Amino acid sequence: MFNSGITFAYPLVLWLLLLIPVSLFFYYKKFKTVEPSIVYSNVKLFDQRKRSWKEKLSDTPIYLRMLVFIVLIIALARPQSFSSGENIYTEGIDVVLVLDISGSMLAEDFRPNRMEAAKKITQEFISGRTSDQIGLVIFSRDAFTQCPLTIDYAVLKNLLQEVKSGMIEDGTAIGNAIANGVNRLKDSKAKSKVMILLTDGVSNAGEVDPLTAADIAKNFGIRVYTIGIGTMGQAPYPFQTPFGIRYQMVPVEIDEAVLRTIAQTTDGKYFRATGNKKLEEIYQAIDKLEKTKFEVTSYKNKRELYFPWLWSGLILLLVEIGLSKTIFRKLP
Repeated sequence: MFNSGITFAYPLVLWLLLLIPVSLFFYYKKFKTVEPSIVYSNVKLFDQRKRSWKEKLSDTPIYLRMLVFIVLIIALARPQSFSSGENIYTEGIDVVLVLDISGSMLAEDFRPNRMEAAKKITQEFISGRTSDQIGLVIFSRDAFTQCPLTIDYAVLKNLLQEVKSGMIEDGTAIGNAIANGVNRLKDSKAKSKVMILLTDGVSNAGEVDPLTAADIAKNFGIRVYTIGIGTMGQAPYPFQTPFGIRYQMVPVEIDEAVLRTIAQTTDGKYFRATGNKKLEEIYQAIDKLEKTKFEVTSYKNKRELYFPWLWSGLILLLVEIGLSKTIFRKLP
């Protein structure tokens, strides 16, 4: 990191420093000549007397006062510094997150359930990006765009947080989901176009076949990373009954063959998440795979520097007042 010089938020305030030499001029020209005096009949005795250290330093308070003004004027101008060479690595990558919100995503083999775990870890993935455009597509029986490609990650994360089961009629339309993602990415000018598809089921709805959608994605140069989310065997699923929520073990059915084929067709990769930690590791792996590095310089990290000047000025002011009222006190 390379450091830039100091700048001022209010540089015009520094013009007040010109008042310092003007004040010293008037002090020596006018006020210095006005001294308290005592009349003596003969002053020869005083000609032989050596000046004391108090007399030699009698102007110390005025110099301190001028120094106080200088320091406080600098503080008022608000000195700042910026880091001007922080090396970061980035590439223009457009990413569409495709999230299954079907009813089966409420299964609790993840904590608190598959959907909330996926949302939380997806938000962490978003926070880890810096300059990529990211969009969000959600699907069950059909698919729609929850958020178009954007670099406003705060808005994206808010829209992701609002996602819940039941927003779309239940089902699993993987082909429609991929087609919707392709529609978001097909006109992208980014160097790399990526889709991350997360689902816990078998495609059983939609007008577009998943493998056909994968071929379309391939034609547009879009890599699809597929994630099958769900434990092995059976998972506890909450059912609403007249007596409250009851849990029942249901089989975990993920069409891994189709998800693997989709990934292979588009030069992506298939992952299987069987728990929260595993899902987090998968997103971290994808994050590393989709970061082609080149070095750029970022100007940021502003630091306010006026606090030391302000405190120094106040301390010097107290010292000046103390000396003026004690050691260098002038009798009327």
